[in-house]
Amino acid sequence: MKRRATFFGATFTLLGFSASAWGQNGPAGADLQAGGLKPPEAVQSDSSSTAPSQTEATLDRADKEDSGRGLSFVWLKAEAGPEYLGLQTLKAKGLVDNSVIHSKDLGMVYGAGLGVRLLVFTLGARFRFGNFPDWQTWSLNAEGGMHIPLGRVEPYFTFGGGYASLGAYNKDKLNGLSLNAAHGFDVRAGAGVDWFLTNTFSVGGNLTGEVLYLSRKASDPVPSGSGIGAGATLSAVLGLHF
Repeated sequence: MKRRATFFGATFTLLGFSASAWGQNGPAGADLQAGGLKPPEAVQSDSSSTAPSQTEATLDRADKEDSGRGLSFVWLKAEAGPEYLGLQTLKAKGLVDNSVIHSKDLGMVYGAGLGVRLLVFTLGARFRFGNFPDWQTWSLNAEGGMHIPLGRVEPYFTFGGGYASLGAYNKDKLNGLSLNAAHGFDVRAGAGVDWFLTNTFSVGGNLTGEVLYLSRKASDPVPSGSGIGAGATLSAVLGLHF
């Protein structure tokens, strides 16, 4: 009996020592796996999966909306179209004698403009020449504008004013009378749209309305006169942008 007790005791002692040794020398994390726990996996950073910043997203969207046109700093435009103009629409004080020559008529207007641009704002000068059956007009205006970039299509608004002149009357209707040219100023506002066929070339149109004040000196036997007129012009426009 003593031998059996001694044998079993030695056996249990040996097993206990082996279990202790395995627990100390076993693979790292084995005791955690046995207890239902698992060590966290290593965190890996991948810079390629990082979402773009808000600034980068804004710049990318702006580049797409701009359609690659980029900024322009100088503009040149040529235009042509019909204008209906009344020389004494708002006030008549003998500027012209309607029984001799027409005080209101439909004619063709030709113009050119040149200026600079800063972001959505433009500033420049515009010349217009109007050819009517009984007289001719011309004006030279300073002009400001605001543009709304929508990719290749760009609506805009303009406002301007400057010098205006009336002359070259129909001599056949004057019957030998001498009529001095009239001078004054005009104020003009308009709206239009440019369609960019390339980054630098555009086609479009605009509609402008204007009010003009003109006065004329007396010429024997015709007394002096003045008038406040109004008109509207619809033009086709070609533009260059640099």
